[in-house]
Amino acid sequence: MHGCASYRASQMNRRTLLRVGGLGMAGLGMSGMGLAGLNLPQALGAESKSSSTGHTRRLKAHAKNVIFLHQHGGPSHIDTFDMKPKAPDGIRGEFSPISSALPGVPICEHLPRWGQMLDQWAQVRSVHHKMKNHNSAGYYCLTGKVPPTDDQRLRDSLELYPAYGSVISKFLGAPQPGIPPFVAFPHVVRDGSITPGQHASFLGKRFDPFFFGSDPNSSSFALPELELPQSVDLDRLTRRRGLLEIVDAQLGLKHQSSIASGLDEFQQQALGILSAPGLKQALDISQEPDWLRDAYGRTTYGQSCLLARRLIEAGTRFVTVYFSSSIGGKGSEGWDTHQDNFTDLKNRLLPVTDQTVPTLIADLRSRGLLEDTLVLWMGEFGRGPKIGDRDGKGRNHWPECYTVMMAGGGVKGGAIHGASDAHGAYPATDPVRPEDISATLYWALGIDPASEVVDTQSRPLPISVGEPITGLFS
Repeated sequence: MHGCASYRASQMNRRTLLRVGGLGMAGLGMSGMGLAGLNLPQALGAESKSSSTGHTRRLKAHAKNVIFLHQHGGPSHIDTFDMKPKAPDGIRGEFSPISSALPGVPICEHLPRWGQMLDQWAQVRSVHHKMKNHNSAGYYCLTGKVPPTDDQRLRDSLELYPAYGSVISKFLGAPQPGIPPFVAFPHVVRDGSITPGQHASFLGKRFDPFFFGSDPNSSSFALPELELPQSVDLDRLTRRRGLLEIVDAQLGLKHQSSIASGLDEFQQQALGILSAPGLKQALDISQEPDWLRDAYGRTTYGQSCLLARRLIEAGTRFVTVYFSSSIGGKGSEGWDTHQDNFTDLKNRLLPVTDQTVPTLIADLRSRGLLEDTLVLWMGEFGRGPKIGDRDGKGRNHWPECYTVMMAGGGVKGGAIHGASDAHGAYPATDPVRPEDISATLYWALGIDPASEVVDTQSRPLPISVGEPITGLFS
């Protein structure tokens, strides 16, 4: 095995990177740039050989940007948007449905504000798959690709597919200099091991998100990696960059090594971010008036969604906001309501959701951003129709049928695709797979879902094998 060409190439790449390391990011005074998208210590062996794209075709775009609100843990569709008040005891739950802005379509009593704008949302009520563990279902949700195994120990590797934002960054690029096209925050999603699908995988590190894990609701919220060391000004940094380019050219490193090439592009991204004020300004949430910050909610989730709007306004193409475990409460992983489902929903999950998400939609609309911005609200699965998991009051994981919500970006407000059965257990009409959600996302951005990327084995792979739900769009 160790004599094969791919192994020798891998060893050459590692040695090459070590040779340039002294004049790499650390030598440029930029070793702390970002926690994922611009973190060079992870680059050893991680930069993919994949850089070319196979078949591509652009379509009419309905949206330009995406805010992906990932609800980790699995929101209960039966207790929110797809209630079953006529179902028997032990299924229908404790909450009552109330009227919404969409005639004949009720919503949970604990989502009154969302209900007032339900006519601006499209609903897909028949999403289903077979993955019952968070890591495998989470990977499916974040990439639209079926995982190789249903196992919470599923780990990231170059054999697995990239995040949506990474694919979109590759195909659509960065619309604004110095603004990362893909930003993700404020949690790393995990269930034991880190959930795959949060990074660029075989597309290469340069398509990773700019990730930060700081809490935007903290009074001390800041990203020191966006500041130059006091001993290094921008002119000095640029001179060091020029010196590195001379050394690279003399050694011919960029032509020999895809890792060195990826390192070079990393450095260009980092320099662009440091030299342009856009990202730093977008992340300065203190510029927002107190009344608007209060409207979003002084929570991690509320201020994260406000930052998402600011990033879209600054030119970021794809923003992922993770609602995950550190929000607090009894749910072990955000929406993972195995215990005391109804108390946790009523007191923790639904109030923060009902304050923050409608405010985000209203804010985007008031600024003229909603028409071009697709907002996607979804988890990796729903919750089981039968009440009684663990403490007799919870609902278990349920991938067999759940609801996905979409707004903005050309979405036809009030559209409902598919339906669940009388117990919310299985699709009754128009079943939808995560592959179809991914195809819809790419199609809405004007990217043909049949477009291809090339993996580390030089195989052309379609970015989606699903069918876009075009009826959701005007």
